[in-house]
Amino acid sequence: MRIIGLRHGQSTYNLLGLCNDDPARPVDLTGVGVAQAEAAARRLVAEPIEAIFASPLLRARRTAEIVGRKIGVDVVIEPRLADIRSGYEGRPVAEYLAAIAHDPVHACAAGGESLRDYQRRVDGFLDRLAHRPLRCVLLVAHEETLRMLDAHYRRCRLGEVAGRAFANAEPYVFQSASGN
Repeated sequence: MRIIGLRHGQSTYNLLGLCNDDPARPVDLTGVGVAQAEAAARRLVAEPIEAIFASPLLRARRTAEIVGRKIGVDVVIEPRLADIRSGYEGRPVAEYLAAIAHDPVHACAAGGESLRDYQRRVDGFLDRLAHRPLRCVLLVAHEETLRMLDAHYRRCRLGEVAGRAFANAEPYVFQSASGN
């Protein structure tokens, strides 16, 4: 299965450097973010995408809807693709990163989930997805989600992907091995 991972377009909280993992908080795309999503849609129109799964957070849903309209595929909201529960909702990302810096893989900050916990959540979705008869899917989610995709499909340790940067609305391709 070919997996295309797409981080949402630029959000208002990206500009402010704030955490958002609560789907009830309406953190939307900026004008730049909408343009990024539209550009991604134009790039993805040639891909044989059969399904789009998106995080329930507004910025990812809106990005997925923009792409879905362009390529003619409906969006399925997948709660397991929601961003990592940081415990720092509405607070600076820098504070969250400082709180987990001593152990970025296992640390839980302010009642949030660790990167290892998040990996289990995302891997649970990927394992179920692997049993679906799909050849190409688009997952629209978050930078941390793309890190999990990278670790899953390259079969590398979380420490190798922790902190790896993924650009807004830039498609990244991951290929599962046959039998996965």
